[in-house]
Order: sequence, then C-alpha cells, then structure tokens
Amino acid sequence: MPIQEPNAGPIQVRQTPNPNARKFVLPNTRFAASHNYTLGETVDNPLAVKLLTLEGVYNVFFAQDFITVNKVPQVEWEPLQSAVETLLAEHLTQSAANNES
Repeated sequence: MPIQEPNAGPIQVRQTPNPNARKFVLPNTRFAASHNYTLGETVDNPLAVKLLTLEGVYNVFFAQDFITVNKVPQVEWEPLQSAVETLLAEHLTQSAANNES
C-alpha cells in the first residue's frame, strides 16, 4: 500500500516510449516496494485489482511514486486514461481520509 502524505498534488500523466503504456505519477505518494500485476494472476492489491478491471488494461506496475498502466493496442487512451485518473484520484482521496482518522 502507498504511504500517502497530506495535500497530495494532482496526478501527472506521462507518455512512455511504449505507445500502449502510460506512467501515472502520484505526487507525495511512495510505494514501499515495486510490484508488477498482470491480468489473470492472483492480485492482492485492491488498487491493482480495480485498475486491471478496466477494459483493455492487462498489466500495472507500481514503483516509487508512480504506476505504469499497460493496455492492449486496440483500446484508445483517451477514455482509458480518464478512467485510470478517476480511480487513482478516488484511491488517493480515500487513503488521505483513512490517514486522518
């Protein structure tokens, strides 16, 4: 699970050399360890499970302060990126609220 600092900034989206992968940088968030999750494998991370349920996503990689999302080539980035950003924002908001409790 990520370590969340208060008042995290906005999610930054960066293109990668792979046109089917995008890097989502989560400011003020640090993952304790890097981990790769692939569709069809047993996944014990609730955020990874949610991301892998998005249509077209087959792999997510958590490292340092970012998550890389890999999609199948036939899925367009525009709607998928929006869905990923929404899930991440919800997760960060929920994590911040849990840390305040």
